[in-house]
Amino acid sequence: MAPTTAKQWTIEGKTGFDSLKLNEKAPVPQMGDKDVLVKIHAVSLNYRDLIIPKGKYPFPVKDGVVPGSDGAGIVEAVGSHVTRFKPGDKVVTLFNQGHIAGSLDGASLGTGLGGTIDGTLREYAAFDEQGLVHAPTNLNLLEASTLSCAALTAWNALYGLKELKPGQTVLTQGTGGVSIFALQFAKAAGARVIATTSSEKKVELLKKYGADHVINYKERPNWGEHAKSLTPGGAGVEHVVEVGGPTTLAQSIKAIKIDGVISVIGFIGGFDKEQPSFLDCLNNICTVRGLLVGSRLQFEDMNRAIEQNNIHPIVEEKAFDFVDLKEAYEYMFDQKHFGKLCIKVA
Repeated sequence: MAPTTAKQWTIEGKTGFDSLKLNEKAPVPQMGDKDVLVKIHAVSLNYRDLIIPKGKYPFPVKDGVVPGSDGAGIVEAVGSHVTRFKPGDKVVTLFNQGHIAGSLDGASLGTGLGGTIDGTLREYAAFDEQGLVHAPTNLNLLEASTLSCAALTAWNALYGLKELKPGQTVLTQGTGGVSIFALQFAKAAGARVIATTSSEKKVELLKKYGADHVINYKERPNWGEHAKSLTPGGAGVEHVVEVGGPTTLAQSIKAIKIDGVISVIGFIGGFDKEQPSFLDCLNNICTVRGLLVGSRLQFEDMNRAIEQNNIHPIVEEKAFDFVDLKEAYEYMFDQKHFGKLCIKVA
């Protein structure tokens, strides 16, 4: 039996990481007929988590929200009408709880965990059964907690619009969660990967995890043209997983192949007035798409690929205890991590 109270974090204000408040005796959520009560074992952080308490997230956030979109745990109890799960199942949360299949719409866009809906940084949480997936059988719960946002975003980038094919080339940027997952998925699919970084130390790590070429963008400001030159016949890359935003998009367009796809999933490079226009897409005959994570159907497809290829997420060696959440936010904000940064809850 679950306790009646449990620890949980909330965001109270927009003044930075001091807005994170720990409640040691929050009520354990009541369950409806279609709800699943999950004992959270692990949570992984995303860039989104860092900017919400700073008031810089461009999507809706409710006051006093429990942060965190990514979580893995064990089913504690199920409602009387639940058919997809049973007690003891290992599960992972879906980022947008209402995005089951197909494209996002206005309703499903408003169901983001840790934004408009209470998230995962709590010991117990109740979710509608449609908002969970079974954890891949080859992963432990710490690894599984990394999948909800970064992994699914990378999967959607490579398969959501135009499916990645063996022998094609993918360009990734940096060593954040999405970029590393894109590298792993691309290599599992038999594709080539060109990665960028500004750190010589991370050059070797990217090569270790399968990157065919690594470009130090500080040494090569025109890294887009160089990436294109590294592709067969200098034709360009078929997919760019664009995490930098306005500061890197011009180089991504220079790297792209005719009819290639640039998936814009973030803006960690900040904002810049000097950025490409829509005409640049015409001039380079490419598709630039924005995406927000992915659907449950895509999540289940991805998990099958993770199991079949025995893919293991790259997890930062330093995992933080639940009560040390503010320190974890600072650690990640200072970019001290490699791969996914996790919080041990249970």
